[in-house]
Formats: sequence, C-alpha cells, structure tokens
Amino acid sequence: MNHLLIAPVLVPALLGSLMILWMRHDLLQQRVFGIIGSVLTLAVALKLSHLSAGGEIFVYRLGNWSAPFGIVLMLDRLSAMMLLLTSVLAVVVQLYAIGSGWDRKGWHFHSLWLFQLMGLNGAFLTGDAFNLFVFFEVLLIASYGLMIHGGGPMRLRAGVQYIAYNLAGSTLFLAALGTLYAVTGTLNMADMAERVAAMPVEDTALLRAGAVLLLIVFAIKAALVPLHFWLPATYANAPGPVAALFAIMSKVGVYAIIRFFTLVFPQDSVAETLATDLILPAALITLALGQIGVLGTRSLTRLAAYAAIASIGTLMISLARFDAQGLTAGLYYLIHSTLATAALFLVVDMIAARRGGDIWLRLRPAILNTGLVSAMFFLTAIAVAGLPPLSGFLGKLLILEATADDPWMIGIWSTIIVTSLIAIVGFSRAGSILFWKSHEMDPEPGNDTDEGDTPERGPIPTKLETDEPIQDVGDSAAPWLSFVSVGILLAGLAALTLFAGPMTDYLKNTADQLTTPQIYYDSVLRQQEGSR
Repeated sequence: MNHLLIAPVLVPALLGSLMILWMRHDLLQQRVFGIIGSVLTLAVALKLSHLSAGGEIFVYRLGNWSAPFGIVLMLDRLSAMMLLLTSVLAVVVQLYAIGSGWDRKGWHFHSLWLFQLMGLNGAFLTGDAFNLFVFFEVLLIASYGLMIHGGGPMRLRAGVQYIAYNLAGSTLFLAALGTLYAVTGTLNMADMAERVAAMPVEDTALLRAGAVLLLIVFAIKAALVPLHFWLPATYANAPGPVAALFAIMSKVGVYAIIRFFTLVFPQDSVAETLATDLILPAALITLALGQIGVLGTRSLTRLAAYAAIASIGTLMISLARFDAQGLTAGLYYLIHSTLATAALFLVVDMIAARRGGDIWLRLRPAILNTGLVSAMFFLTAIAVAGLPPLSGFLGKLLILEATADDPWMIGIWSTIIVTSLIAIVGFSRAGSILFWKSHEMDPEPGNDTDEGDTPERGPIPTKLETDEPIQDVGDSAAPWLSFVSVGILLAGLAALTLFAGPMTDYLKNTADQLTTPQIYYDSVLRQQEGSR
C-alpha cells in the first residue's frame, strides 16, 4: 500500500485541529500554518497525479483490512485530477482571503478552510459509499461555518437555509444508501458494482429506486434544476473567497454522479439509462435558467451565482451521455468552469469592496484601480460566457462535438448557442454599468476616486440593500495578493487553452478508464495480497 494516499485527508485534518487548539487567537500563525497545510496538500496532489498518470488504480486499505469489509481509499486518474484541481484552488483562494482581509472577520477561518479541504479530498478518494456520506458531512459542516463567516443578518439567514436544505439532502442520502445496502448487501463501490452486474433484470426494481434516490441527492449537491434553489442565495451571500471555494464544492455532486453511474451502474444498465433520461433535460433547463438569471439580475453576487448554475448545466449536458467522448468533453469543461467561476466570484468581491460594499448594478463613480479590475472582469466574463480565445469556447466546442449524434442534438445545440448569446448580453450590461458609464459620474474623469471619498460616491448602501461590511481597500493585509490570486486563475484558463491538446488526451484516457469498470473490480477486490 502507498501511504501517500491518505495524506490529502490527514494533513488538513491534523493542521486544522492543531490550529484550533494552539493558534485560535493568533491570526498570523493561523495564516502561516493554513498556507502550509494547503501547499502540502497541493504537493501531495501533484505526486498522486504523477502516480495515477500511468493508468494504474491505487488502493489504500485502512487498518490493512481486506475489501469489502474494510474501508478503502481509491486513487484513479479522475480522483487525482479532482484532488489537484481542489488543491490549486484552495491555495489561490486562501491567498486572496489573506490579501483582501476576509480572514480577519472571524477567528476560525483557516481551520474551517482546512477541514473543508479534508472533506473534499476524502470525498474524491473514498471507495466506499457510506464514507462518501461521511466526507460529505465533514465538508458541509465546515462550509456552514465558512458560509456565515463575517456575520450579518442576510448571511446568517442564507446560512440557515443552506443548512436546512443540506440536512434534508443528507437524510435522503442515508435513505438511498439503506436501500442499496438492502438490495446488494454491501456499500463498497466495487463490490456493489459486481453484485449489481450479476443481478437479474427482473429483480432490479428496488435497485432502480435506490439509484434514483442517489441521483436526487447528487443533483441537490450539484444544483441541477429543480433542486438548485439553495444555490443563488447561498453563493450570493457567502464571503467572496468562500463562494470561490464553493465553485469546487458543487463539483462534488458532479463527481459522485460520474463515479456511481460509470462504476456501480455502468453503461447500458437499466439504472444508467434512467439517469441519462433524467439528467439531460434537467441540464438543459439548468443552463437556460442560469443564463437568464445572469441577464436579469440586478446584483453582482447573484450574477456570479447564476453563472455558476449555468456552468453546471453546460457541464451535465455532456456528462449525461456517460460515454468516453461525452466524459472527455465534460471533464474539460469541469476544469474550466471551476477556475472561471472562482475567478468571477473573486473579481465580484473586489468590485464590491471598492464600491463601499455596494453589490447592486447601478451607476456609481469610478472605483479604485478601475483599469485593472475592469480588465479582470472582462477576461472572466469572456471565460464564463464561453468566448474565444479562452478555454470556455473550446469546452463548448467539445460538448457540441460530443453531442453531434445525440437524438436531442438540435435542442442541445440551440440551447447552448442561444444561452451563450444571453450570457454575453448579461455580462456586457453589467460591465458597462460598472466601468463604462461609471466614468460619466466621476467628478474628475480619468482619475480614480479614493475609497474614503464617500460624499461624491453617493449614499452608502443600507443593511436592507446589502449585508457586506464596508471594506476599505486600505484595511487589506496585502491588496496585491488579491490581484495575484485572480491573475493565477486567469493564467490557468489561458494554460488550459494553450495546452488543450495534451489536456484532452489526458482526459480521454481518464474517460476510457472510467468506462472500463473491470479494472476497479480487480484492483479493489482481487489484488489484496498481505491484507487481513
């Protein structure tokens, strides 16, 4: 066994616990050890990605107990990719939180950050369905604290709603696992997959019910229509860096759908056919609703939240096919949408901070650093809307190509193209209000006004209008870190475009591995020499 497999779970768990016990009142130490924890996790993720690149599936048996009786962690190309994406995002957004001063607004920001990282990594590595539930709960508990970080009635109300919805989803998750256990007698994913494959078709009614329950749970986590209702208020009211990290958290639901409906319910099974019939129309509606929200909203933070919903819809259109070509296109767009959505939330947070906490799309005088901030908003808007030359355009082309022979092809292509135009109009409208027309109100055109010059900037929003604390740019620990963080995410999108060929080759091999479940059976259940 390679003990490195458990490090992405242990490192943030240990450092997060030590932070609470020894550093709870020392912000500098929390920042140092928080960054150390995230960077160590990134280093481990890089090593694990290198190990998995050869196509081998690595299994870690806790206590050296043999599967399916013991708990196993499982590393393949998909889980390694998700670990690396999570670790990169965690480091970058944590730097933004330090640079913007968001981590000053509560004592336990960095410990909660590490616990959420622990839950995310565990969810991507586990080979056991019940432990997937456990890691879901770990990351959700941490996200509850991060969601209400900084306080305020609007954020607290959104946090309570978020908790209520996820508790309902967790209850449903347990019901789904109980149903599957009653049918198969196991919760180890590889063992469950073998038993499902050997089950007579006439005895699969209860199995299909459990599969649909699981699909509903994962659709809640991924925010697919009509189970998306929790996301706009949650993401819009969360602190900027927290919302940016949530860009990967919604992908946990997507990851779980991919894992279960390629491994446990493989291609051509009754359960997967049922999943495809449900996911595709839901994905099309999710995409349309999200982009209409981008066009119609009057709030900057909700604009980013609806863009996140639209990206989930676009992603699931391709993944709903559960074939190698659709998975390749979907995984490419998953990487793109995670980076682009996170960058958008960070840029929106920068704009709101420089407008005195005003998140509404209305005319205000030009903001501090307006040239650089507007350029970043322009680039993130291009990426999220799917315009060339950034990777969103290539991602949508791959999805269009993957669905060219789909019976729903006309509806899929029309929805993607029309909603892309709607997104362009929505972002153009927002950008013109924020940066173009705002200069007409500047008392000294061409000069940025100072954040403290409130008389010329109009009335400060009331608590009814926004729950954001008034954040002066000068209060930031290191404002340049905010720009560097967004720049890294934009550079990642550029790299994803420049290296699209090698990346799609890697993702194609990942999709081929996912659609060959036999190698999972052999790695987890057969090759157990030396285990108890």
